[in-house]
Amino acid sequence: MKIKTVLSCGALLVPLLMLGCGGTSDVSNHGDNRLAMNTNRDNAAVYSTNTNSNSNMSNSMANANSASSDTNFIQEAAMGGMAEVELGRLAATKAVNAEVKKFGQMMVQDHSKANEDLKALAAKKNMTVPTELNGDKKSTMEELRGETGAEFDREYVEEMVDDHEEDVAAFEKQAQSATDPDVKAFATKTLPVLKKHLDAIKAIQAKMK
Repeated sequence: MKIKTVLSCGALLVPLLMLGCGGTSDVSNHGDNRLAMNTNRDNAAVYSTNTNSNSNMSNSMANANSASSDTNFIQEAAMGGMAEVELGRLAATKAVNAEVKKFGQMMVQDHSKANEDLKALAAKKNMTVPTELNGDKKSTMEELRGETGAEFDREYVEEMVDDHEEDVAAFEKQAQSATDPDVKAFATKTLPVLKKHLDAIKAIQAKMK
C-alpha cells in the first residue's frame, strides 16, 4: 500500500513539472511577440516620417522651380519687349512696304506700354531687368541694320513672325501655370496683344509671298 501511494504521488509530479515548463515557454513567446510588435510600430513611424519628409522636400523643390520659372519669364519678356521696340523703330524708318512700316510703329507703341508694365512688376518683386540688347537680340538688330529695301522688309517680317510665335507660346504658359499671381496677371493681360501682332504680321507675310 505504501509503495502504491508513493508511485501515485510521483505520477502526479510529472505533469505538474511539464506544465511548469510549458508556462515558462509561453511567457517567453509573449515577450518576443510584444518586442516584434513594438519594432514594427517603430519601423512604421520611421517610414511615415521619412515619407512626409520626402514629400515636403518634393513640394519645396517644385515651388522653387516654379518661382525660378517666373523669374526667368520676367527677364526674357523684358529682353524680348525691348527688342520689339528697337526693331520696330528700325522698321518704321527703313521699311519700304507701307504695311511693314505701320506694323513697326505698332510695335513701338504697344511694346513700350507692355515694357513699362513689366518694369513696374519687376520693381515690385525687387528684380532688375535688362536695359540693353544682348545675345541673339543684339545680333538680329545688327543684321537688320545692314539690310535695305525689300530685303529688309522680308527679313524683318520673318523675324517678327518667329518672335511672336515664341512669345505667344511663352505667355500662354505663364497665363496658365505661373505661381506668382502678378506674373500670371501680366501674362494674361498681354497675351491678346501678342496674338493680335502675330495675326497682323502673318497677314503681311502672306501678301509678300
